[in-house]
Amino acid sequence: MELIRCKDVCKSFGEKVALDHVSVDIPKGKIFGLLGPNGAGKTTLIRIINRITIPNSGSVLFDGRPITQDDVEKIGYLPEERGLYRKMKVGDQAMYFAQLKGMSQRDAAKELKKWFVKFGIESWWNKKVEELSKGMAQKVQFITTVVHKPSLLILDEPFSGFDPVNAQLIREEILRLKDEGSTIILSTHNMESVEELCDNIALINKSHVVISGGVDEIRRKYGNNNVELIYTDRLTVLSEPGIFKVLSDRDDAGRHTAVLALEAGTGSNDALKAVLAQGLTVNSFKELVPRMNDIFIKLVTEEE
Repeated sequence: MELIRCKDVCKSFGEKVALDHVSVDIPKGKIFGLLGPNGAGKTTLIRIINRITIPNSGSVLFDGRPITQDDVEKIGYLPEERGLYRKMKVGDQAMYFAQLKGMSQRDAAKELKKWFVKFGIESWWNKKVEELSKGMAQKVQFITTVVHKPSLLILDEPFSGFDPVNAQLIREEILRLKDEGSTIILSTHNMESVEELCDNIALINKSHVVISGGVDEIRRKYGNNNVELIYTDRLTVLSEPGIFKVLSDRDDAGRHTAVLALEAGTGSNDALKAVLAQGLTVNSFKELVPRMNDIFIKLVTEEE
């Protein structure tokens, strides 16, 4: 069951077509990667889901019905271009945003205190935003995005500005929020994060959806039927006509790493049996699937 369904969404700004009949389904309780090069239309779609802007045509359903302004209170949005008031105190600003999302003053203070303690930033409460580094301000804005326990989180480049330690902290929180039932839209150029976090993705390029589906399904679809064989032996693996061809075999002091191209119609089990029949000592035998980064580049450059 999808939480968000976008159907044939179109949006133009003058003669510039930002979205051209874009349809995506975002499943409940999953992390959905919204991918694409700069200017592809991702931010426009996010702004339409948030009702910041209205499509020229098409529809957006929230939990099976047309999305309304009341639904926006159930959304937590972390934009790529962060926006904190530099002269305000951190605590006052966090309280303001929490109450803007419908929280009472008491509940906002209670939940914000939990988050500030969790992130180890209790001492920042009375600091002015202008005293914070970019990474520190990012932490505060992440907290203000999630504090009201939204059913839908939209995170646009959430790791931007963080060092590796704090980026990992945010990753862990995103996964925890998913485990607690949140649906999360993750817009990012970081393909490693996509592979680590996302269940499903949609790739938008030149205003339309190029591909959508499960991450594992898409990676297998664009695979080239190669496997990696790691073995230890004085012998070397030989090609087996009709089963596989040896593309490469690197020998590191008797530990071999080989790449085998399986012939059409050959399964991994058949190939492994053929390898074992050669009398090799197999340590590892696994399918090689392309990285999301390679798929992204392939699909985007094919459209140029």
